[in-house]
Amino acid sequence: MRARAGALALLVVVAGCSLSDRGGEEHRSGTPISITPLDGAGELPPELPILVGAAGGTLTHVAVKAAGQPVEGVFSADRSQWRSARPMTPGTSYSVEATATGPDGPASRTARFSTRPAAKTFAVATLVPNKEDTGLTVGVGMPIILTFDKPVTDRVSVERNLFVQASKPVDGAWHWLDAKNVVFRPRHYWPPYTKVRVTARLAGIRGGDGMYGKKDYVRDFKIGRSQISVADTQTHHMKIELDGRQIKDMPISAGSGDVFRHHTTSGIHVAMSREDVTVMTSPDAGPGQAGYYETTVYNSVRISNTGEYVHGAPWSVGDQGNSNVSHGCVNVSPENAKWFKNNTLIGDPIVVTGTPRRLDADNGWSYWQDDWPAWLKRSRLRAALSDPL
Repeated sequence: MRARAGALALLVVVAGCSLSDRGGEEHRSGTPISITPLDGAGELPPELPILVGAAGGTLTHVAVKAAGQPVEGVFSADRSQWRSARPMTPGTSYSVEATATGPDGPASRTARFSTRPAAKTFAVATLVPNKEDTGLTVGVGMPIILTFDKPVTDRVSVERNLFVQASKPVDGAWHWLDAKNVVFRPRHYWPPYTKVRVTARLAGIRGGDGMYGKKDYVRDFKIGRSQISVADTQTHHMKIELDGRQIKDMPISAGSGDVFRHHTTSGIHVAMSREDVTVMTSPDAGPGQAGYYETTVYNSVRISNTGEYVHGAPWSVGDQGNSNVSHGCVNVSPENAKWFKNNTLIGDPIVVTGTPRRLDADNGWSYWQDDWPAWLKRSRLRAALSDPL
């Protein structure tokens, strides 16, 4: 998702640095060649790029290796400049071989240098979607969630190296929940049947003072069909649309609202898990206290972090379609609950309307609650078009 921005950065950085002011220009006979960093340098900051240039000439060959492994780079359009595709990695020895030709004849040059080791490293602890928790075919409301194992303070550096590619282009942006969690979502729901690849190119990337990324991460997943459910707590029905066509109209019973916390939250929920059996307990009362309950329910779909589910409730079938009697969940019949669980993808939007209690944007995966300007406020780089996949 930032390939074009990266190419532009190459042109700006290279064009803005003359050969002489970056040091190391070759003054022997032949076309002058410069290599930055300087030959013999050590303890270099890993975040530096490697630059090679031919003054008034053309680079015919550039070979850069890190601990013996090839380093990718990009030539400028006229092949007078070469720049490494990414920063160096900590604690690594580099070698450069370059040849050039020009009005002063052919020339060659080599250099060796090394970076200082990282004082500490950081890694991706979890990347969602994943095969284990969500499956790799998900709903149109699915966010991409990266959780790091250590707090990140250089969020610009990290976000600049997070890329999203999609077979159907989307407007999207990363959004930092806190120092360890960053989330990507499109401006609008994902287009159905889209292939997506997320790449966290973090090896050697600065995440904070003396802290650098351990390795890169890549995850491929697919957006499935579009299934959007709307549960209206006033009409006591949940209508389900598949690819824009209504396929179900289920009677429901939502939160009773006898106390405010028993209202089902209104807003755009996202399916977070599908569970055959769920044991529900009162969040604010223990055994022996007034209001305590422990109930086992079957065929449930979790839609928030505050205990809201769509689940089977045989005890409220008589109220479904006419009254709200639950503690906040969306009750449906056992038959409808089984159908809903079996036909829901993780990431499907479940929209609840008609209650005075608003869903918070950080309650579960309810990130669609933020409008686009609010979402961008927590992004360091703002929005960009996804790159093609």
